[in-house]
Amino acid sequence: MASNMRKSITMRAAIFILILIAAMVIILAKALYIKVVDGEEYSKKIAKDSESGVPIEAVRGDILAVDGRKLACSVPNYRIYMDPCAGGLTDKVFNAEIETLAQQLSTFFGDHSAEYYKKLISEARTKGRHYLQINPKRLSHTELKKVKEFAIFKLGKHKGGFIPEENDTRKLPFGLLAARTIGKLYNDKKKGGMVGLENSYDKELRGENGISNNIRITGKWIKIEKKAPIDGQSIKTTIDIDIQDVAEHSLMQQLSLRNADHGVAMLMEVKTGKVRAIVNLHRQADGTYSEDFYNYAIGELAEPGSTFKLATLMACLEDDLVDVNDTIDTFNGEYKFYDRTMRDSKRGGHGKISIQRAFEVSSNVAFSRLVQNCYGNDPQRFIDRLHDLGLCDTLGLEIKGEGKTHIKNVDDPTWSGTSLPWMSIGYELQLTPLQLLTFYNAVANGGTMMKPMFVEEIIEHGRTVTRYRPKVLRNSIASRKTIRTVRELLKGVVENGTATNIKDTPYKIAGKTGTAQIAHDSRGYLKDGQKRYLASFAGYFPADNPMYSCIVMVYGPSNNVYYGNLVAGTVVKAIADRVYAAEYRNGNIKVSPEIELTDVYPYSKGGRIRDIKNVFSELEIPHNLDVTSEWISTTAQDNQIKLKERHFVESIVPDVRGMGASDAVSLLESMGLKVKLSGYGRVTSQQPAAGTKFFRGSLIQIQLSNNG
Repeated sequence: MASNMRKSITMRAAIFILILIAAMVIILAKALYIKVVDGEEYSKKIAKDSESGVPIEAVRGDILAVDGRKLACSVPNYRIYMDPCAGGLTDKVFNAEIETLAQQLSTFFGDHSAEYYKKLISEARTKGRHYLQINPKRLSHTELKKVKEFAIFKLGKHKGGFIPEENDTRKLPFGLLAARTIGKLYNDKKKGGMVGLENSYDKELRGENGISNNIRITGKWIKIEKKAPIDGQSIKTTIDIDIQDVAEHSLMQQLSLRNADHGVAMLMEVKTGKVRAIVNLHRQADGTYSEDFYNYAIGELAEPGSTFKLATLMACLEDDLVDVNDTIDTFNGEYKFYDRTMRDSKRGGHGKISIQRAFEVSSNVAFSRLVQNCYGNDPQRFIDRLHDLGLCDTLGLEIKGEGKTHIKNVDDPTWSGTSLPWMSIGYELQLTPLQLLTFYNAVANGGTMMKPMFVEEIIEHGRTVTRYRPKVLRNSIASRKTIRTVRELLKGVVENGTATNIKDTPYKIAGKTGTAQIAHDSRGYLKDGQKRYLASFAGYFPADNPMYSCIVMVYGPSNNVYYGNLVAGTVVKAIADRVYAAEYRNGNIKVSPEIELTDVYPYSKGGRIRDIKNVFSELEIPHNLDVTSEWISTTAQDNQIKLKERHFVESIVPDVRGMGASDAVSLLESMGLKVKLSGYGRVTSQQPAAGTKFFRGSLIQIQLSNNG
């Protein structure tokens, strides 16, 4: 029996050995087949993978403000993953540290309990998962450094399973400021820029990705850089952050106050066409305003209304058909052209007025009648002149989305007998805000039309590789005589016309207001109670030596205030005030002090005769000389300042009313009184009253004021 058992065991062992030998033969045969038969194809595949490699993403260039501050930049961020089954992570370490790690994650992210994180990681380890997202939140580099010190994670990738994945996020350090013009990227970064400068300069900003290969050395995969990435170049824009901030906040305040639909504000440097600020704000569903919606400034076409009257008047002047001193009858503020009635905003009209005054008060009747008289027999001549003024030119912006000016010819199917008078006041034609600003900027620039500039330089590693120069679109849009004439009229609008509410400045603003009714889709212009308006102001400052041109357009203001001077003009003034002050501080504006002389002699406080005579002699103010007392009072007369002696009795409270603080205190203290004063200016009252007897050391209270 033992013999049979040995035979059985021997047989089984032999069979096992034969099976083992057969398996080895099959494996060797397969290996030989792969090497001999598939070797060439496999080698090609390895070579192909090596050639294509793993891309190394280039860092996208920054978009900079004119002073170098970053408007858009790529910021590295990290998402946290873990390999709970990492080879070096033992059960002993995992079990001892998992609760601490879970608690740290719960405290750091603040979104789930420690028990949640413990269960998440433990279940993944049990299931053998090697790639687990701990939390979808993106971390900054500083936050990453903190997480690296957590339990288990601090052991690293192999012993702790810690896997941070780096990504780049495009950030706008100044938030909303110029966000639409700066632009943004597609969610798929391979597509690059979606809109704005991110799109227009995508090639420069994008750079060129590098290539790396994974090579296995001594049992480990090592990443070897085959081709280094070339980081993107940066672009320096014309945007001035400080001006942009003022423009945005001023416009947002007005939009909120008027509950408007959206608005535009732009500031352009007159001599160069450089756009220093461009704001596009849109009201959202919750009533707040956002910049990142649509670039209205360069893309939205609208009927400009009365700001277009500048072009109308220039056309008439260029064709020598009118003089600004000519008069025209506005009748009672209404005038009928065929079946349509033109109306002025002022009820009852302005009667007979000069063309200059018609421009200042923005009379619709005057301008429509003027153009009808000048061009009624040849309306195409008016249209051609508008072309000569550059109003129909394409600006050729580098930012995509420029709207195309629509000024129709007489052969247009929509042309009618009323088209000419209505075009004269800015209807039945459409322009973008930037096109209108470029036109006004040309007037401010002596007739030279500049192309709007948004980018000044391309920069690579801190070195300028491309510098863009200002570009002239038209050397002259009109004669010097016409330019001089309309510049004086634009000053008159602010000084004497529809924009007097913004004339109170140490400098002068020139410009034109506009209040246009907005057509509502196919329904046309709505009736009273439903009307929507476009309030605007276009102009420049300082009026006599223009440095900046500016336009503000507010679409759909409500709360019963919609006129251009109140809605848009106030924003222009707020921007101009801040910009002018900054230019003055920087020494770019020189102001010669001027003394306005009047035929009324100035008010003077009473006081010491020596001081007052010195001042009057220096200013050459006539005064009588027949006084000898130390203290005097003064009275302004027609031909001189009258000096009158003042005498004081010891121990009797003197009358110091009319004196300045210094003289009053000096006199009272010299007589032994203690003085308590309040206010500023000259003495208007005192307690005790003059003539009261006092003892040395007594208190007297005096009130100072600039009134009375």
